[in-house]
Amino acid sequence: MASLNMTQIRTGNFASGFALNSTKKVHAVPTRVGFKVFASETQGVSTGPDLSVTVNGLHMPNPFVIGSGPPGTNYTVMKRAFDEGWGAVIAKTVSLDAAKVINVTPRYARLRAGGTNGSAKGEIIGWQNIELISDRPLEIMLKEFKQLKEEYPDRILIASIMEEYNKAAWEELIDRVEQSGVDALEINFSCPHGMPERKMGAAVGQDCALLEEVCGWVNAKATVPVWAKMTPNITDISQPARVALSSGCEGVAAINTIMSVMGINLSTLRPEPCVEGYSTPGGYSAKAVHPIALGKVMSIAKMMKSEFDSENYTLSAIGGVETGGDAAEFILLGANTVQVCTGVMMHGYGLVKKLSAELKDFMEKHNFTSIEDFRGASLQYFTTHTDLVQRQQEAIRQRKAIKKGLQSDKDWTGDGFVKETESMVSN
Repeated sequence: MASLNMTQIRTGNFASGFALNSTKKVHAVPTRVGFKVFASETQGVSTGPDLSVTVNGLHMPNPFVIGSGPPGTNYTVMKRAFDEGWGAVIAKTVSLDAAKVINVTPRYARLRAGGTNGSAKGEIIGWQNIELISDRPLEIMLKEFKQLKEEYPDRILIASIMEEYNKAAWEELIDRVEQSGVDALEINFSCPHGMPERKMGAAVGQDCALLEEVCGWVNAKATVPVWAKMTPNITDISQPARVALSSGCEGVAAINTIMSVMGINLSTLRPEPCVEGYSTPGGYSAKAVHPIALGKVMSIAKMMKSEFDSENYTLSAIGGVETGGDAAEFILLGANTVQVCTGVMMHGYGLVKKLSAELKDFMEKHNFTSIEDFRGASLQYFTTHTDLVQRQQEAIRQRKAIKKGLQSDKDWTGDGFVKETESMVSN
């Protein structure tokens, strides 16, 4: 069954000079929409809760998306992802001139639980990379995009793109990539290492004025849905997310990796990953970043809920997803889709089956029949610390001041310190 592809070019005029401290306003609804009908016969018979989602008009069998990176390096691995059942694939980021991209090896380092840096023991909880964007010629990547769309016309393929600060270069890249038949674009405004040296990646995502300008170029040219991928290496991630959406992007994705130094090898005294005795700060990922990612996604989701009333604006969450429960947390905060990159590198493409089964188990436990039944359900429970104090004071009054845990600093004792600490833990 061939898919139906209807693409409408945006006609709205998005104002420049967006004020970061503006009051609530209703933004224009995007009209540039891609539409894909997923072939039902390729899904097989599904039982239990429905995991399918429709995001900016793109229909996916489940919310699990291969995040841009090594799992989307070439045709072979992206084909494997589709065959395993991933809802969508975002290819490794491409640019016009791959000759400028030179990777080194080794380029990864791991952090394990319960061991010092370099220990071979313990579960992997952190992963660092100093890998750049794709170093494969653009022509080859585009040929493979086209081949994938010919073989999987009803699956969603998203191109991740990045360019230097040059309007003509961005326009050329968008034009060439769209001709390959991809369904949407993810704009990499967030790579934390290497690329910012060329005024690319996080160099744009950390500068709201620059971000607004480049988003303007991109959205004036693109004819498929556009997601802006946000950097976590900024104080308030909701500010660039707001700029990206108000400048015409249909969605945002968060987070990219966190700038870090993985550690120092205590035997060699050299930093990791070590290349000819030297290293450079890189991007941190895996389950250790999940709580940070939840916080950033929550911040963006609250901003979107208060300022962008249209359901056409979407959020793709990224960060430390290895279980269906991890994904459920992101969806409860308002994410439409959940991206996985490092998890695939550690567990393989078959991980999507585990994620889907565990997410279905969660949904069945709560009698949810669709993703929309619980998307954003937990967002309402975040408030200010001042409000928490007021709520607790009122609750104490209502419970007639029944003591639960320590109530003031004078109750701490040295001997019972651990138990006293436990009395104030909620989970």
